Amino acid sequence: MTASLTATARPRPALVLLKRALRHPGFMIGFTIVVLIALIGIFAPLLAPHDPYKQDLLARMARPVFLGGKWNHILGTDTLGRDYLSRLIYGARVSMTIGVVAALISAVIGTVLGVLGGYFGGKVDAAVMFILSVRLALPATLVALAVVALFGGSLTVVILVLGFLLWDRFAVVMRTTTMQIKQMDYIAAADVLGASTLRILFKDIAPNIMNALIVVMTLEMAHAIILEAALSFLGLGVQPPTPSWGLMISEGKDMLLFESWLIAIPGSALFILLLAINMLGDGIRDITTPEGRNG
Repeated sequence: MTASLTATARPRPALVLLKRALRHPGFMIGFTIVVLIALIGIFAPLLAPHDPYKQDLLARMARPVFLGGKWNHILGTDTLGRDYLSRLIYGARVSMTIGVVAALISAVIGTVLGVLGGYFGGKVDAAVMFILSVRLALPATLVALAVVALFGGSLTVVILVLGFLLWDRFAVVMRTTTMQIKQMDYIAAADVLGASTLRILFKDIAPNIMNALIVVMTLEMAHAIILEAALSFLGLGVQPPTPSWGLMISEGKDMLLFESWLIAIPGSALFILLLAINMLGDGIRDITTPEGRNG
């Protein structure tokens, strides 16, 4: 009877995770910033005070308010007279879209390969390791530059290139995690009871690799965003006039010595987003560990 009452009073895992999350400052800060930037991107048409594509050469290079500018252009205008705040807001949509979609594509490819290699072993694992070795032998940045230069820079091309290049970390982590889970007693019991391979993979292994999958996905989101910014800075990523934080930095580099805010504003936005994503990933790792670290 006492054991039954104790079991009944035991808090639910979801409630425990929620309490850990609320007590983890890094997770809360990262989660808040990422969600805020995502909402800014989603509701960009409602939040942007001006058309981000509209040029006004008479108002070009207007300074932001904090440098003595006027309130009709809070963050000033660029070299073509386009409102900088509006382009920054729309740039959040581009960065978040690339980060999320590219990470999802990479997650699917890397998770499938990693789980298959880790579970079946033998020749399947050898084939997966060969494919992984080939991928690791190719520098992601150089391959992305070559492919984008060959097929042209666009949002779709950049997402697909990054998605098919950033799966290696998923494969390594998922393979190792699957090999560890495969040794558990409940996997052997399910096999003895006649459970099919698909059932074991989806019902027993998949739920137990989600923690590692989410953590790796946050890291690859940040990786994809910074690679897109680098490609756009080199003129091979998202093409003008599409607002992109990397492209905004590239367009302002010629004015670095005279109007450094043209680079400082999108650069700061990019830094804050990447920092928040990494804080979010670290927080997820901490609150989902059995000991529930808060550091």
